[in-house]
Amino acid sequence: MKFLLSLLIFSISLTINAQDLKSPSEFLGYELGTQFTRHHRVVDYYEYLAKTESTRVQLEHYGKTNEGRPLFLAYISSTENIKNLDNIQQEHLKNTEGQGNPTTAIVWMSYNVHGNESVSTEASMKTVYELLTNKSEYLKNTVVIIDPCMNPDGRERYVNWYYQFKNSPNMVDPNSKEHHEPWLNGRANHYMFDLNRDWAWLTQAESQQRIKFYNKWLPHVHVDFHEQGVDNPYYFAPAAEPFHEVITDFQREFQTTVGKNHAKYFDANGWFYFTKEVFDLLYPSYGDTYPTYNGSIGMTYEQGGSGRAGLAVTTSLGDTLTLKDRILHHYTTGLSTLEIASQNALRLNEEFKKFYQPKNYKYKSYVLNGNPDKLTALTKLLEQHEIEYGWATGKTTKGLNYSTGKNSPIKTSKNTLVIGTDQKKSTLVKVLFEPSTKLSDSLTYDITAWSLPYAYGLEAVASETKVNASLDTNKTASPVPENSNINKETYAFITEWNSFSDAQFLAELLNNNIKIRHAKKPFGLDGKQYERGTLIITKADNKSNPDFLSTLSAVATKHAKALKATLTGFVDDGKDFGSDSVQPLKQVKVALLSGKPTSTLNFGEIWHFFEQQLQYPVTILDTDYFKNVNLSEYDILILPDGNNYTKFFSTRRMDELKDWINDGGKLIALGGALKALSKEEKFKLKPKETDKDSIALVPIYDHNERDQIRNEITGAIFKTKVDNTHPLAYGYAKSYFSLKLGGAAYNYLDKGTVVYLDSDSTTPAAGFAGSEAQDKIGETLVFGVEEYGNGQLIYFVDNPLFRGFWENGKLFFANALFMVD
Repeated sequence: MKFLLSLLIFSISLTINAQDLKSPSEFLGYELGTQFTRHHRVVDYYEYLAKTESTRVQLEHYGKTNEGRPLFLAYISSTENIKNLDNIQQEHLKNTEGQGNPTTAIVWMSYNVHGNESVSTEASMKTVYELLTNKSEYLKNTVVIIDPCMNPDGRERYVNWYYQFKNSPNMVDPNSKEHHEPWLNGRANHYMFDLNRDWAWLTQAESQQRIKFYNKWLPHVHVDFHEQGVDNPYYFAPAAEPFHEVITDFQREFQTTVGKNHAKYFDANGWFYFTKEVFDLLYPSYGDTYPTYNGSIGMTYEQGGSGRAGLAVTTSLGDTLTLKDRILHHYTTGLSTLEIASQNALRLNEEFKKFYQPKNYKYKSYVLNGNPDKLTALTKLLEQHEIEYGWATGKTTKGLNYSTGKNSPIKTSKNTLVIGTDQKKSTLVKVLFEPSTKLSDSLTYDITAWSLPYAYGLEAVASETKVNASLDTNKTASPVPENSNINKETYAFITEWNSFSDAQFLAELLNNNIKIRHAKKPFGLDGKQYERGTLIITKADNKSNPDFLSTLSAVATKHAKALKATLTGFVDDGKDFGSDSVQPLKQVKVALLSGKPTSTLNFGEIWHFFEQQLQYPVTILDTDYFKNVNLSEYDILILPDGNNYTKFFSTRRMDELKDWINDGGKLIALGGALKALSKEEKFKLKPKETDKDSIALVPIYDHNERDQIRNEITGAIFKTKVDNTHPLAYGYAKSYFSLKLGGAAYNYLDKGTVVYLDSDSTTPAAGFAGSEAQDKIGETLVFGVEEYGNGQLIYFVDNPLFRGFWENGKLFFANALFMVD
């Protein structure tokens, strides 16, 4: 009787506490959905929940954004589960080793990865409140992990802009300014990166900090909340084809189970929705695919709205879509997901354990040789993903050669990197390293090729047998050299130029006012051969710098650069160090164009490249005041990819640009910027003409989309040829694998064709390219340099900095900055 009485009192106490708990509206002081909540107030509400409901809510800060805003997770569950949270986590992770018998479902819900898809964070607060009050039964066997805002910088950019320009009261007319974000919109993070495409590449601070905590949990279910166009109905799982072949039958089945539960609630309310369209499960760096390749049921939910919607907007059907509506829809799918997860907790655990059982993938090992700096860069990424790797112990192995597409042997050594599929992260390894992805459907939402050996510029084979390797976690491909030979007796110091790490080393030396030369011809010295681009740092050039040797030593150690000391500038063969073929490198002043018509994403890639990767100063010039800028103050101007540059380059502005180049300026243009330059009569870049009559029409309306993809290239990898005697290609071999994102095609330059496709290299090494597009790109330019007066135009048809992960393209961009003169 006493036990029953105590239980009754405890139950009444919980009810009273739940009733006393403030809803988001009560805490914030306005009805949820009538305002956008700023990030610090979101933090305040979650901290309030953690303090008031400390037995059922825990917060964990996992980092900060570039602009200093906090990133945090909320753990929500029953009192008993929160008390045993560490044990639940450990028991869950035992499942990845085929051990343990956990019974609790782990559900991770991520909100607002795109900042201007602003409803998500609001919905997270409504969802967590409902879980702690009316839906607490879900928490008995479920641990819910909520990331209320994955992209606070982007979201605050949107919210601040909206409050600056919204009508009072807000205006539903979609033509009003509050429904038209500026060029610098809120979708991306501080550096204009799309965080929903960075899960695998981890180029951004938010992604790098989050992945450490994600790997601590590896949830059963991961939901990524998004928004799409104003007129779109709600989208939820199951996803569209193509599904990657590694996705299990259960992962497919459970998506359908969840989707049918959502449909039950949407049907009851008369809400429109769609499934199995548009959003596929292929590209590995999304918030649904990356978790899926780590054993989760990864899902994307898309609400209509996004940055156009504001607090309310009139749709094309004449309906009014409000922020309250958008919150309610995301709230409904969030709770529906948790309901299904709670009902299927045991099955989720069983299938999660099965996912991590040994796999019999075709390729058992991926074996890679190449530049030590590139290998080191790759191992750093592997470590972030907790992927095991080792170093070969044999002399040769055989497998599918990535470069030739044929089976062939590869020589191995103690510096050969081996990544096997006999490990916990085997599925992720297969997806990231497979030579070519199998496509069940050529209509995809993103790129269709990304294999890391291509991205990092490494020689590789995929072996069908396990390759023996030593798991030496202390070994690095680029050990820190001692450089004890740095002393005042030395005539010059020499270091090779063949990786982006070398460019980072050069940039820091220039930033420290160290003067450097580079070899424009190969040479031999002290029994060693050096290639074009080799850096030569002489004592004579730096005689007025009292900190020369100490600075050089510190920078070389930091970048793990071995410096060859020489007592003479008299070479064994080639050109001596005083020759015109050994030229000083300039400390160039660089300007980067921003604003319309540039692409925010490509602008961000370049901005991030300078500040976070190369760490070299760049001045950002906006198109709003570009006409008032004196270009003669800059050595280099960079035009990012973009649309409608033709309109931006008026006759007067183009004439001024030509004069600047003629006087010695260097213009670097990417992607869409080339279209405008190719229309200028005096420039030699010209688009490749196509025989329009050869394009047959398909008189079936329903086939138009599939017919169109014959002319498209959806992120495919091509093996290009390289003139590595040209300064733009110093440090490269005779071939380069380029990621081509579209069918733009330009003729060879008469002089200065550096990277190109010939008539025999139009079939992609990996990924999808339509038949018409393949015909078009034969004998076309990829990267090139045009001499114009005393200056140059450098053309990048393909993007060497794509999403910050195409590691092997970065040295081309550094060459454009420093080597081309």
